[in-house]
Amino acid sequence: MAATGKITVRAEAKYVGISARKARVVLDHIRGRSVPEARTILAFTPRVAARDIEKVLASAVANAEANHGLDGANLVLEAAYADEGPTLKRWRARARGRVNRIRKRSCHITLIVREADTAKRPRKQATDAPAAAQSTSGREPTTETQPKSRRRLPAKKKEAVA
Repeated sequence: MAATGKITVRAEAKYVGISARKARVVLDHIRGRSVPEARTILAFTPRVAARDIEKVLASAVANAEANHGLDGANLVLEAAYADEGPTLKRWRARARGRVNRIRKRSCHITLIVREADTAKRPRKQATDAPAAAQSTSGREPTTETQPKSRRRLPAKKKEAVA
């Protein structure tokens, strides 16, 4: 399944009673993140889909721990997607003998987790970027650089011309 050769574990929730479009909004927030970070995001996401996705994530982590002996805190979400499920078609009576169709959409939520890479690249610090830019420009680095003030100066008064 994975191109990296790492163990991947999959969990699915089928026939979830929410539209795939609504579930994808939440899945976009957690795709590619670590499991602890994804759990935190889902806990503070106010959308209804977050509860169902949180259950699928817990299932994927439990599958990884029980079946493959992986550490749940050392997993990364490799893929997260929601496919459309069957649509229940209902109707609602309207004025003058008409009918409006109601579509009760469902979806299938799939999460695939894998082991995190052990050798992570360190994140670049904000102080490293200006130093690297100055060293490549050929100028001498200054001891202290201060950002320009964004405060507007008062307008200059014009002298009256007679």
